Amino acid sequence: MPHDTSLQTPPQPHATQSAAGGCCGTAAPVTNQAPPLGTGRSFRVNGLDCAEEVAVLNKVLAPRLGGEEHLTFDVLNARMTILDSAEPMTDTDVLRLVATTGLSAKLWDATSAEADHAAHLARQKRFTGLSAAFWAFGFGYHVVETGVPGLVGIFSGHGNSPMPLLEIGAFLLAVVFGAWLVAPKAWFAARRLSPDMNLLMIVAVIGAIVLGEFFEAATVAFFFALSLTLESWSVGRARTAVSALLDLAPPTARVIGPDDAERDVPAVQVGVGDRFVVRGGDRIPLDGQVVDGAGAVDQAPITGESALVAKELGDDVFAGTINGEGTLIVRATKPSTDTVLSRIIRMVSDAHSRRAEVEQWVTRFARIYTPAIMGLAILIAVVPPILFGGEWANWIYNALVLLVIACPCALVISTPVSIVAALASSARNGVLIKGGAYVEIPGRLTALAMDKTGTLTEGEPEVANIFPLGTDESSLLTVAAALEARSSHPLARAILARASHVPAAKETCIVPGRGVEGLVDGQSVWLGSDRFATEKRATLPIDVRDRIEKAGSTLVAVGTGDRLLGILELRDRVRPDAKAVVARLHAQGIDKIVMLTGDNARTAQAVADQIGIDEVHAELLPQDKVVAIEELTAGHDVVAMIGDGVNDAPAMARAHFAIAMGAVGSDAAIETADIALMSDDITKLPWLVKHSRHTMAIIHQNIGVALVTKAIFVGLTALGMASMWGAIAADVGVSLAVVANALRLLRA
Repeated sequence: MPHDTSLQTPPQPHATQSAAGGCCGTAAPVTNQAPPLGTGRSFRVNGLDCAEEVAVLNKVLAPRLGGEEHLTFDVLNARMTILDSAEPMTDTDVLRLVATTGLSAKLWDATSAEADHAAHLARQKRFTGLSAAFWAFGFGYHVVETGVPGLVGIFSGHGNSPMPLLEIGAFLLAVVFGAWLVAPKAWFAARRLSPDMNLLMIVAVIGAIVLGEFFEAATVAFFFALSLTLESWSVGRARTAVSALLDLAPPTARVIGPDDAERDVPAVQVGVGDRFVVRGGDRIPLDGQVVDGAGAVDQAPITGESALVAKELGDDVFAGTINGEGTLIVRATKPSTDTVLSRIIRMVSDAHSRRAEVEQWVTRFARIYTPAIMGLAILIAVVPPILFGGEWANWIYNALVLLVIACPCALVISTPVSIVAALASSARNGVLIKGGAYVEIPGRLTALAMDKTGTLTEGEPEVANIFPLGTDESSLLTVAAALEARSSHPLARAILARASHVPAAKETCIVPGRGVEGLVDGQSVWLGSDRFATEKRATLPIDVRDRIEKAGSTLVAVGTGDRLLGILELRDRVRPDAKAVVARLHAQGIDKIVMLTGDNARTAQAVADQIGIDEVHAELLPQDKVVAIEELTAGHDVVAMIGDGVNDAPAMARAHFAIAMGAVGSDAAIETADIALMSDDITKLPWLVKHSRHTMAIIHQNIGVALVTKAIFVGLTALGMASMWGAIAADVGVSLAVVANALRLLRA
């Protein structure tokens, strides 16, 4: 059809794959698709919990692989991938180099990934628990031995007597267990002269021991171990939230055997083509097609729709959705590992690898910040004693306090946890966001281009009027239906619904952006837009054309040679919530909302006036839509394109990000869209903008709280008023606060 045909492959921006071919000597629309994220060899890296480890691994591996661009990291799953584009390196060499950083790695195994996560966290808990136990024993022993309760007793010391060896031993054991998992990383950082937060903590602990401050050394080691354990827990909490929110498919299916007997079978064992029963109230275990029965299905777990969706013979159903009423017999169309639901779970889990700009900023900041703090600590330790006669022990202690409070744990961990929580929350609401970058960018949206058919309109037109000119009504419909018999476009479906079943035309050929040609009963016929009719030198009745365009309907001309056989008027209803959505988007500060369509100008303008669109570009070919998007991107900071038509694909590639409508039934749309609205609900657009801004507000809050807290303690340290145990307690407290704030996004 000449109009906005149904989108199945919205492209990733800035990618480079072209498709050639087409019919009638024309080229098929060019589609751009990014390579699959992380294509290559993957490794599970124990201890890969934040951007600090990413920076270390990049420093060690990137020079051997040809650069950092050949490595990707998924902190959420402790996964490192060496892309196929990298320089050759054996798995043994990779594992050896990772080991030099104080981390350990093994080849990625998806089946054992969760067990590995649990084992790593259990190990951290064990060492942290032992550190806590010896710290508490030393603290309790001191209170009993001195008879002075609480922190007052600790800081009053033992008078002129030395600290008992048992108390020293307890605190030193607390240090050993607290620093056990950190020391190898710190040693690597020291050897390579690349200070990180692990080195900061080890230096602070060793310095406190040298100064005889065994309690403070133990406190720093224990609390730092606790903060790392909390970091691992928070990453795990965000990871399991994806499964908790989306892993809704039941583990078994009630399969109908060859003898029509029903038995419960694990979903993973159900093959494509097997039939299974879904009773009223049951969750659907697999993607499939209804072969018997009727019901109303709650698709909210995938699409976010609140209303039940009627299902009957031939309709598709999806794993994880709920059959509200009636009994359905479903034929499985996909294995359990390849359902829409399982694909969404994998993509949300992997999406963190596409990091948001704010995440990248935090990483860059930490790389500069940590060495700068180390240098400042050295200045605090040596300048006052040398220039002003200060006491060496006192100012060295202050320098150690600075190292403790400067630890960027809270700053580094809060952003990825926020992003992952936002991704999981959006998926629950029927909005599949394909990476951290696309969580951030909708909140900065300034211009939006929208397709008309299927986006602003319902995309299910009907034949409103038939105007036979060179033949009778029945013959006109027969020709039109024959030409459209193999098309799935909404306009084609409308014509086929009106006509009786007829054989498909022969030698059909689509003319992109114009129409279709073919042979019916040996006669060459064509169907298309008014522009196509003009190119065929057919004359359209002006009165019929004006009437159709004023009504906001679509004109479809049918003819043979230069002779017009007749005109069909197809009317597509404007979505009832379209006007309210456009108004809300304007209220959110989006400067310009533009309609791009292949329809004629008067029809497009009629729809735009009804909805409140700012600007209309009509009668566009695919390449014209690209030009329109380029004009928008030249004048606006962030431009998005939303559509559901193949003709939109090149334009969507030129926008800063692309949104696919109604992707639940399209594997390709789920795989390739930057953001996919799983249902046809355009009210998700304002929700997406609001969710993005809410996420960024929480991230900025967390960064602000972390930096302000550290700035306060840096000031207190410079004045000699801060203590080491107070600094580490404040750092752990801030880490807890920012993680809790980030996890609020799971309830968005």
